[in-house]
Amino acid sequence: MTRATQFALVAGIATFVYLVFLFEILPFPLLSKPVAEEILPTVRRMLIQIPWWVLVSTGSFLLFKVGWGIFHFNDVPQAHEDLLLDIKTAKDFLRERGVTVD
Repeated sequence: MTRATQFALVAGIATFVYLVFLFEILPFPLLSKPVAEEILPTVRRMLIQIPWWVLVSTGSFLLFKVGWGIFHFNDVPQAHEDLLLDIKTAKDFLRERGVTVD
């Protein structure tokens, strides 16, 4: 099973469970009727906010990953040398074709 398949499976199950509780298709487990009627409006408001929190959390995590990658970019001297070699090779290739490169 690939990672994409695993992600799709987990995301599908989580979405299904989320929608079942959001639309009250099944009652909340282990709650009596009076307690459920008192608590469910608050739980329902929290359930509506979950997708937004997931979106904000994912965005924050991805911004952190980009920043971390930029912060540690100079820690890879071999990659730096490879990039400089690629740039030199590209400039030489363009000069052979008659393009002026500074």
